[in-house]
Amino acid sequence: MEKIFHYPLARIGIIGGGQLGKMMAQKAQKMGFHVTILTPDPDCPAAPVSDMVITGGFHDEEKISELVQQSDVTTIEIEHINTAILKDMASAGHRIYPSPDLLEMIKDKYQQKEMLKRHGIPTPAYHFVDSPGSLKKLGFPVVQKACRGGYDGKGVMVLRDERDIEKAIQAESFIEEYIPFEMELAVMVARSIQGDIRCYPVVAMEFDDRANICDLVTAPSGLDPALEKQARDIAVNTVKALDGVGIFGVEMFLSNGKILVNEIAPRPHNSGHYTIEACVTCQFEQHIRAITGLPLGAAELLCPAAMINLLGEEGYAGRPVIEGLERALSIPGLSFHLYGKDQTRPYRKMGHITVIDRERSKAIEKALEVKQFLKIKGEKQV
Repeated sequence: MEKIFHYPLARIGIIGGGQLGKMMAQKAQKMGFHVTILTPDPDCPAAPVSDMVITGGFHDEEKISELVQQSDVTTIEIEHINTAILKDMASAGHRIYPSPDLLEMIKDKYQQKEMLKRHGIPTPAYHFVDSPGSLKKLGFPVVQKACRGGYDGKGVMVLRDERDIEKAIQAESFIEEYIPFEMELAVMVARSIQGDIRCYPVVAMEFDDRANICDLVTAPSGLDPALEKQARDIAVNTVKALDGVGIFGVEMFLSNGKILVNEIAPRPHNSGHYTIEACVTCQFEQHIRAITGLPLGAAELLCPAAMINLLGEEGYAGRPVIEGLERALSIPGLSFHLYGKDQTRPYRKMGHITVIDRERSKAIEKALEVKQFLKIKGEKQV
């Protein structure tokens, strides 16, 4: 018998109120869900598009409990949260996706590596740092990563030779083989409560070296079809190994014809923003479908796309000032997303643009053109 739904379809709680929470809430509300967010900032990007806002920190047991208790299902837009209280709530019967146990494992990047190794997922060689001498275990250059708290280039240090040891991260960390990769790739994979999977296209990523933040994403990736299939298969196997529910961003390296998994994001991811305009079902709607038990949507690419992150310009802070918007919006196929952050600072993610075109090369060309003149500055120079 066909199930009957009443409005609202369900009450969804989201831990976090940044741009990912905003775009998730917008899709949830479009589909008829009630959305409550937990955020330390009542003026965050997701607040204006949510039905209810609980003001509290991501480690506040009382506020997290309040969110979970008044939600039919709880999810996250940031993994650096109090997983201990979420584990207690899940044990009491509350629905939380991805599971708190998965989140606890994945927010520790060393534990991520251990999980990948156990399941035979290819990844760069790594070694736990238990003494200054262990920084030399893999030779130089080597990448040092903090086990916890790293995000958008933070908590990562490239040690190029022994002299760099004095600049090493002073926190629990591990070292990872330095990979001379040809490309950085990513694949978004959704998995439902029932175990159904939808895999999005492989995308190519380019990073802003100044802050190690993703700069350009292109779909399709332009990879050889055999390598593209290899990347998709590895991404799907990774999410199966996690036994995860929701959407996951699997970041990878292509090096010497091999695909190696770099890191996993247990949530919507920057590399999947292009799906809003370019895919049948965007990553945010797919995540909502997955965690609420609804059938997953099609993940096919409708049109080639290029996405550029709009970062706060170097030398500016304060209230955002946008330059070049009219010129950008005159370009056919361009969509502009501003996240609603009321303060900018250098390299802060303030928005993104996506350009779609029947030809991949033209989409990239237009996006790179826009990057030259569309700027987010601030009222104050710093």
